[in-house]
Parts: sequence; C-alpha cells; structure tokens
Amino acid sequence: MLTAAVLHKAAVWRMLHAGIPVNERQRIVVKRLLDGFAGTLTTSKYAKLAKCSPDTALRDIQDLVDRGVLVRSAAGGRSTSYKLIEGNGPA
Repeated sequence: MLTAAVLHKAAVWRMLHAGIPVNERQRIVVKRLLDGFAGTLTTSKYAKLAKCSPDTALRDIQDLVDRGVLVRSAAGGRSTSYKLIEGNGPA
C-alpha cells in the first residue's frame, strides 16, 4: 500500500514537471492533496489554500485538469469539485 502511494505521488509530480512549470499556488495545493486532503477540492477551497482570488483558482485548476493531474466531478455548476487522478497517471 505504501509503495502504491509513493508511486502515485511520483507520477503526479512527473506530470507536473513535464512541459510548462507549475506555479507556486499549484504546487502548494497539489502537495496538500497528495498529503491526504479531506473532502473534495472546490474553487473556493483552492482559493483559500493558495491565498488567491476565485478567478485565479479556477484558472489554476483548469490548467491542472488540462495536464491530467485533476479530474472534474460529474456534478456541475456550484457543485463542481475536483480530485487527483487515480493510480499512476494517464496511460
């Protein structure tokens, strides 16, 4: 179990460092998610964790979704939430 968690963390960081670098806000939030963030990530929670505006949070989240690091929940609108990818990343 511990090995799977380490491999998952390594896969996420590898995706983040491929191509365009991530900003400090994204690094803070992804680290928090990897370390066992309770609940779901929403734009407002991201904004509080990263100490930024909701608009900046949404842009950062969308970038992480585009990179394949986060996935959007099925619910939309005000219920939209995000979570880290499962397993060792996209195939």
